[in-house]
Amino acid sequence: MEGFTLAQPRSLDDALAAGPQAGAKYIAGGTDLMQLAKDNVETPHHLIDIEGLLPDTISTATDGSLQLGALARMVEVATHADVRSSWPALSEALLLSASPQIRNMGTVGGNLLQRTRCGYFRDVGFSCNKRSPGSGCPAIPGESRGLGVLGVSDHCIATHPSDMPVALMAMDASLQLVSPGGGTRLVPFAEFYRLPGSTPEIETNLLPGELIVAVVVPRSASARRSRYVKVRDRASFEFAVVSAAVALEVTDGTVRNVRIAMGGVAPRPWRLSQVEAALQGRPATPESFQEAASLAGEGAVTTKDNAFKVKLMERAILRGLQLASA
Repeated sequence: MEGFTLAQPRSLDDALAAGPQAGAKYIAGGTDLMQLAKDNVETPHHLIDIEGLLPDTISTATDGSLQLGALARMVEVATHADVRSSWPALSEALLLSASPQIRNMGTVGGNLLQRTRCGYFRDVGFSCNKRSPGSGCPAIPGESRGLGVLGVSDHCIATHPSDMPVALMAMDASLQLVSPGGGTRLVPFAEFYRLPGSTPEIETNLLPGELIVAVVVPRSASARRSRYVKVRDRASFEFAVVSAAVALEVTDGTVRNVRIAMGGVAPRPWRLSQVEAALQGRPATPESFQEAASLAGEGAVTTKDNAFKVKLMERAILRGLQLASA
């Protein structure tokens, strides 16, 4: 682990002014960044402590939307009564994340920016286009069981590891961002993460020094009946092989609105618009669910190790639809 300086600004303006400098990283809970630094995957020269400078509240706005402060702890969101009743998939995704200790420390903003668990990225003994652009991706010819089948490129097949963003993608969330100078913008969640293409080292559309301030989640009938399904190799402290967030609204036995997002299969939470379209206006029956779920793997690019994920995606979606419609 390389040495670094630690700044503890007294105001958000001071923190934002320091953010764009070379080698600077913001830190709050630090559950992912400190491990990356210990392993020399990340080598920040300046850490900027933003604890206490951003909101940590969980509230609802006048339009009924959920407002999550960037420094709200994962456990507090997961166990919040309104989240559990009106956005249950969000609560379930968080409770299935990491360990109780990490959920107590990890923040909403930090969880959204968690970096991939690809073993080649996390081990500096290997080349990796995310760490060193142009050095290659040994995962493509190598061990790829846990890696991506959708949205991948010839430069990177890593997956985004977090559970919470999958639920937020299915609920049409937005992110409130603030930049140095105090400018703010609201970015739809679907536009926040970037696909790897030829620049896998650029993972989000955050500008230099920009910070996540809050997450805004609309209130809807489909979100109220949402569920999160996580398939993993063991029952505790394990990342998803495949996960599915399903938000479903059924009226008189007909699907009126549906949102489906997948985790563990792509470099970002992956929205399955083709499955949603196949369900819209259809009877909420096992036959309709099965037919729509069979479209999940359209466009998949697999390796010999991860081709099984296509069928597993179908089954996770089917289970999510069954739970949400029950």
